[in-house]
Amino acid sequence: MMLKSVTESFAKVIHGLKVGHLTDRVIQRSKRMVLDALGVGLLGTSTEVFHKVSRYSKIYSSNVSSTVWGQPELRLPPTYAAFVNGVAIHSMDFDDTWYPATHPSGPVLPVLMALSEALPSPKYSGLDLLLAFNVGIEVQGRLLRFSKEAYDIPKRFHPPSVVGTLGSAAAASKFLGLSVTECQEALAIAVSYAGAPMANAATQTKPLHAGNAARHGLEAAFLAMLGLQGNKRALDLETGFGAFYANYSPKVLPDLDSHTWLLDKQDVAFKRFPAHLATHWVADTAASLRRHLVSDEALLPIDRIERIVLRIPDVQYVNRPFPSSEHEARHSFQYVACAMLLDAAITVPAFHKHQINRPQVRQLLGKVELEHPRDNLPNFNSLYCEMSVALKDGAIFTERSDTFYGHWRKPLSQKDLQEKFRANSCRTLSCHAVERLIETVGNLEDLEDCSVLTTLLKEPSPPKIASKSI
Repeated sequence: MMLKSVTESFAKVIHGLKVGHLTDRVIQRSKRMVLDALGVGLLGTSTEVFHKVSRYSKIYSSNVSSTVWGQPELRLPPTYAAFVNGVAIHSMDFDDTWYPATHPSGPVLPVLMALSEALPSPKYSGLDLLLAFNVGIEVQGRLLRFSKEAYDIPKRFHPPSVVGTLGSAAAASKFLGLSVTECQEALAIAVSYAGAPMANAATQTKPLHAGNAARHGLEAAFLAMLGLQGNKRALDLETGFGAFYANYSPKVLPDLDSHTWLLDKQDVAFKRFPAHLATHWVADTAASLRRHLVSDEALLPIDRIERIVLRIPDVQYVNRPFPSSEHEARHSFQYVACAMLLDAAITVPAFHKHQINRPQVRQLLGKVELEHPRDNLPNFNSLYCEMSVALKDGAIFTERSDTFYGHWRKPLSQKDLQEKFRANSCRTLSCHAVERLIETVGNLEDLEDCSVLTTLLKEPSPPKIASKSI
């Protein structure tokens, strides 16, 4: 009997997984991912990059349409709704991060939300959505484990544009009920849509990677439904998916009767402020150091500081000594260290241009030096930050962070995750919709019709001036 190909084994798992395969832990963890992704997506609708891509996408129309989150007047064809909602999720780099390194939810959730609304029958339940969502997450995790390179912070390709595109195709294939052969074709087609270089990190283009992954994966599934064919061994070959990763070593997936979910073993990290994950170790360390330098509400004594040394991994695209835009600041070890030392907290407005360009920020940035200890590898599971502040009087203070609150080793509490969602969504949606979404996602496995979610995502916040009562 001929050995099954890797690509065929993926197709069989995508097609064959059932609601009964979901474990309680996977359901609970994925519901947290859904809530967080919706919240950062709603916040992302306020960004310049979101306004640009939604303005562009308005040129497309079709008889079938889906909601753009938090924009009740804007409906787009499902592929473009998935695109702009995916861009919104990653627009501030506030979305979840998994290990090996990727942002797993942004490429997948917008696809399923768009489809649940665009396909009038059959009705999709919350469990249908959770199953397809977890299929999309699982496929990303399995592919990442085929290369040692994928475990480290990326240097060449941005992972959501690579594994996210295939995760999106897998989730869409599951939701649409594709056959094994069609699932296999969807994966092959998605490989040809995948990939975006790291050169566009810290620019307005980076959020497009998540949006394109969502859109292209959905397109791959639609094209497979129409009979479009690709290489049936696209995941097996170095010239296929292997083109994206060094030391690519794909393996046939286990049969369904021995299936285990990667999310069961490996949780995601949720961010408390919108910036590259590696900067969260820096913020944690800077907060501890600040307590040595400042008492109560006093200002940081900038003039007394001689130099600041950050001992962090060598991650070139997060080494930005003098960031000049919000996107550069989100990818700057130096800026996050200085902002935390100055302000004692990092919030969404911390990345506005007027905050970045404050004279005291620029003065402090000039004192920062980076060192890259040999044992501090660019890996989200093992990296650390050590930070020293030397004062002009000769005093030196040093602190270190091995794990920050929000990392998978120190997960956000459900209460804090919900507070993050409230803060992110309350400007876009009504308070009623915000609370209903928290409740609905919290009980997603009991929801009979998941289009309820998109209805809530269209409920705008009330106008500033109350209208006259009738």
